[in-house]
Amino acid sequence: MFTGIGTLANTGSVILGGTVGYLFQRILTKRMQTTLMQALGTAVVFIGIAGALSKILVIKHGTISTQGLMMAAVSLALGAFLGELLKIEKQFNSLGNWLRIRVGRSDDARFIEGFVAATLTTCVGAMTVIGPLQDALLHDPTMLFTKSILDGVIVALYTSALGIGAAFSALPIFIFEGSITLLATLISPYLTTAMTNGLSLVGSMMIFCIGLNLLLDCKIKVANMLPALVVVLVYVVLA
Repeated sequence: MFTGIGTLANTGSVILGGTVGYLFQRILTKRMQTTLMQALGTAVVFIGIAGALSKILVIKHGTISTQGLMMAAVSLALGAFLGELLKIEKQFNSLGNWLRIRVGRSDDARFIEGFVAATLTTCVGAMTVIGPLQDALLHDPTMLFTKSILDGVIVALYTSALGIGAAFSALPIFIFEGSITLLATLISPYLTTAMTNGLSLVGSMMIFCIGLNLLLDCKIKVANMLPALVVVLVYVVLA
């Protein structure tokens, strides 16, 4: 297998999932779409909870303890502060609006919502970083193949509920994972297990927030929390 096949597979699975979801959208009533949105929100919430708990809970000698909570709190708070300064959410919305106009979907009110939600769900998390690293350095795309299946299903559900905008999350996935694959030799020596665990914890908490937005129609600006993924790496280094 050639280097980068994992990124191509992930991108292709999102396009396929988006296409399937869009076709099914045509047969869904408004009530069915609402129910599907609630079901998807519930699933995303538990994906976030499971990912976070796997890094927070420590079972040793029959005793349960926790770890990483202060790291997560500091990273999310400082990351959100930086995200507000940089207005990342606004930039995501601008990109979504640009894509909406470019593909002739100017009248699609939910295009941006679908694009932003699907992009954040599929691009936030340790697998998005570790997968390309393994693909490039170990020639092992297995993690990205697994992520491809998950992302394909998730984007199919997003597209069914929110429209074709969700399928365009394939573009950020290709750029982000492709960039990490190309820069893998520079990143890998500095990425420790503690760093990847931190990425997974903070990323899972952000995914949980995405689920709340979908399930309860909240307005948590998850995109503005993205700098937390950088802050957590610095936190681990300085801790």
